[in-house]
Amino acid sequence: MYSIDPIGFIESPYKEKFAVPRQPSLVPSATSRVRLTGTANCIESVRGIEQFDHIWLLFLFDQNLNAGWKPTVRPPRLGGNQRIGVFASRATFRPNGIGMSAVEVKGVTQKGDQVYLDLGGVDLVDGTPIVDIKPYIPYTDSLPHSSGGYAESPPETLGVTFHCGAREILKSHPNRTQVYKVITEVLAQDPRPAYRKNSQDDKLYSVRLFDLDVKFKANNAFVTVVDVCKLTNDK
Repeated sequence: MYSIDPIGFIESPYKEKFAVPRQPSLVPSATSRVRLTGTANCIESVRGIEQFDHIWLLFLFDQNLNAGWKPTVRPPRLGGNQRIGVFASRATFRPNGIGMSAVEVKGVTQKGDQVYLDLGGVDLVDGTPIVDIKPYIPYTDSLPHSSGGYAESPPETLGVTFHCGAREILKSHPNRTQVYKVITEVLAQDPRPAYRKNSQDDKLYSVRLFDLDVKFKANNAFVTVVDVCKLTNDK
């Protein structure tokens, strides 16, 4: 039996699985950080990491570890209807629940005895356990002529609009510029389930980002932010 202990945990704007970007770097305005823990929480462990623009994060899909897995999955990029092998996908339900993301290095911060690794373009739920960090090496990790299979090109994005009331609420947020950008970039990815797309959809969706509950509606061209409210401590 093998066991892996986390070396840290992610702190990100994504407070739930819904609407987390399906790939890294799709929401560049979202900044996050790894809070190192245990013996990994020392400044020596990240010495020299700022030489690299990007790193690989290896992490656990901790919210799915007890849910089991199946040999085939239905990727959103295929409309949520066509099945392919789990190892031909980046599905979160996997035999060992391990994921990896290439993310931007923003810097290293130390507050007292606590060391943080500041990052950009993260696609992880707040609190995700990190099990390893490795530098991204462009000359060997970048393979621009590779085939991307069914994900050969990036998905189309939607326009995002805000009702006047929602926009006014955001104006009072202390981090309003970044929050506005992140909400816009997240919703432009159309986080709805694949089966909801290309059909009439009158559902009011809700997603938790930062300290906010963002309510929106969507069609195949636009996302409209209907309301924004502050999350309470019991949510």
